[in-house]
Amino acid sequence: MDTNPALLEIAERLFYEHGYMATNMDTLARAARMSSRTLYKHAGSKAALVGEVLAARERRFFEQVDGLDVRALFDALAGWIGREGARGCLFLRILGETGGAEPAIVAAVLAHKARLRRHVARIVKADLGRADEVLAERIVLLFEGAVAASAWQGAAAIEAACGAALDLVAAARAA
Repeated sequence: MDTNPALLEIAERLFYEHGYMATNMDTLARAARMSSRTLYKHAGSKAALVGEVLAARERRFFEQVDGLDVRALFDALAGWIGREGARGCLFLRILGETGGAEPAIVAAVLAHKARLRRHVARIVKADLGRADEVLAERIVLLFEGAVAASAWQGAAAIEAACGAALDLVAAARAA
């Protein structure tokens, strides 16, 4: 596929602001200032375009949170939300809108969440000096909850989730 970065940026913004189902290819074409025919030539299909959008978003996200400790993970999330907005996880929103009917979207979401889980597991191992899968899963849930709750609570949700995660890490160290 020959999708240019400007088109991916426009598509991501529209999907994030209006939702996947509410953003049709004609809307995307108008926003990108191209004909529908040109859009289909570059993007292939709406599902293919959203797959590329999610891949690009994932790359940007992990550039922000790579190689951090638990505190820095949540600080990076606060920075991400500050830049990108607090409308929840685009991956989960699109999955919810499509109801799991698009295999490529399901695969992208599952891969993204698995990568997040592995990343948090590495952070936990670095913080504790040992693996703790239960702790990693709890921190992922706190992280995901902070993403969702930041839509109505703002930075306070991220700070509360971070505090809970740090408490869990301290308890695991003491155990």
